[in-house]
Amino acid sequence: MKKRMRFAFTAVFMCLLFSCSKETVNQEDIPVAVNMVAVENDLLQLVNQHRNTLGYPGLSFSAVAYDYANAHTDYMISTGTLSHHNFSARASQITSEVNARAVAENVAKDYSSAEKALEGWLGSEAHRKTMEGDFSHTAVSVKQDANGNLYFTQLFYLQ
Repeated sequence: MKKRMRFAFTAVFMCLLFSCSKETVNQEDIPVAVNMVAVENDLLQLVNQHRNTLGYPGLSFSAVAYDYANAHTDYMISTGTLSHHNFSARASQITSEVNARAVAENVAKDYSSAEKALEGWLGSEAHRKTMEGDFSHTAVSVKQDANGNLYFTQLFYLQ
């Protein structure tokens, strides 16, 4: 009887130890992809040009937002899906680190260039409103998966 109890306890413990959901993915288990820096710079410049044509100020680059954008892009590549999973946690962490008053995010997948990603975001009312929103800082992460697909995360915040 003791052996059965010990086995049952061990089985339950192992299930709890090795189970996880999308909300509790260990960042150490996510492979890191290489940044497409030229595409990131192009997209940041294109977003600022778009804002300027509307009379809005350009957005300043944020290293803090870049770290969070990169982590989320790696997460999307690891799952193979486009998502805003854990956005509230990213927003809360950014808010704590830089005293942001508002945080927003645009994501994209499978665009071949910065220009195409911008066109896609401009064609979506929600994404366009985010790019044109009352923000002061941004960062763009663009990474390529093993199949050559590009994943994009752009974070915005108002300080």
